Amino acid sequence: MSGALTRRTLLAGASAAGLALTLPSAATAAEPTAYAAFRLVRTRPDTPSVPEITLPAGYTILAGTRYSVASRAEYYTFVTGPRADAVEVTVRWPGVAVETVIHQDTHLAMRPDAADGDRFSFTLPVRQTSADANHPTLQVWSIPENVPGMNWRIEHNDPDRVAGPWTSVPWPAGEVRSVVHQLVAANYICHASGLVATAAAKGHRWVLMGFETNNTLHADNPPHWHISYNSGRDFSAKTHNPHLWLDREGRNFYNGMDVTGLGRLRYYVGDPAPMYDFIGDANGGRGNLTCTMTLRADGGIDIAPPTGPAYAIAAGRDGTLLAEVSVLRDGAPWLRIATVDRVRFGVTAFEVTGLADPGESVSRVLRYDRLTGVITR
Repeated sequence: MSGALTRRTLLAGASAAGLALTLPSAATAAEPTAYAAFRLVRTRPDTPSVPEITLPAGYTILAGTRYSVASRAEYYTFVTGPRADAVEVTVRWPGVAVETVIHQDTHLAMRPDAADGDRFSFTLPVRQTSADANHPTLQVWSIPENVPGMNWRIEHNDPDRVAGPWTSVPWPAGEVRSVVHQLVAANYICHASGLVATAAAKGHRWVLMGFETNNTLHADNPPHWHISYNSGRDFSAKTHNPHLWLDREGRNFYNGMDVTGLGRLRYYVGDPAPMYDFIGDANGGRGNLTCTMTLRADGGIDIAPPTGPAYAIAAGRDGTLLAEVSVLRDGAPWLRIATVDRVRFGVTAFEVTGLADPGESVSRVLRYDRLTGVITR
């Protein structure tokens, strides 16, 4: 049984319905309606199935297939009812061993039923103001860096957790592998080019994100990633939000950039995609240039700040972006980056090789809770 682990406040903050029963409760009807999601993580992945869930009177399972989801690795669902800090939930799942229960980024304590080995209970806080505020329950991603000017996260995708649209398409193995190389490369470029420092000085930030394959609150497909710019502290500010679509060899082939006030701007290989800071009236009210991104013929991305050398994420030695990526500075080889994400062990390893200066070579291991993404060391 699990103790408490807690994680992020960055975000506040589903396809077989379970059977929910009700029992008497002392919940006060005058309390506002609240929501809570939980994930039942199986000890071993197997054929998806649905447990029996018993709730106190006044609480129900939220209707809709996106709110009750079975995968090989787990089952998640959403509860709604009067706001309460402690709602007793009982689960009976014949023949299925449950490793842990996740709510937000916390492992909830499980209490086995001595008279029934298939039954257990736990205490669920039901206090979120909307279903969407339960995103962290479903998200399995880590935040290697959150500093002024830069917010970077890595999504940890497991084929046994797929949900929503990902259940009807082939597993995107190449894209899942490549996106982590490219996120690490983009982080190096944003720092070395001065983009992070410039954004921080304005109270702005760059945001690096991959994609999720298990979250029905966010149907995050097809495979893509982001090098986004918030002209403020978060996505409530005016934003340039590129969606960089990936093919099976990890190549970027389309940039659908959502821009506040303009909708989606579409860019393809060779099309310069300028991004601005929304300060002042220049460039049609979009402000000052922050950088220009251009998709490359090799599937990489040229990233050019307004001043100083241009950088690029480029294909690796095999001509794809699957096993590794190259990073260019002013057109010359600078770094080679390869990563491995062992999602079932909670370990991501980065190997950075200095091509211009071997002294820049470094290895890093990121250890995280494999079920929440919370970095442990």
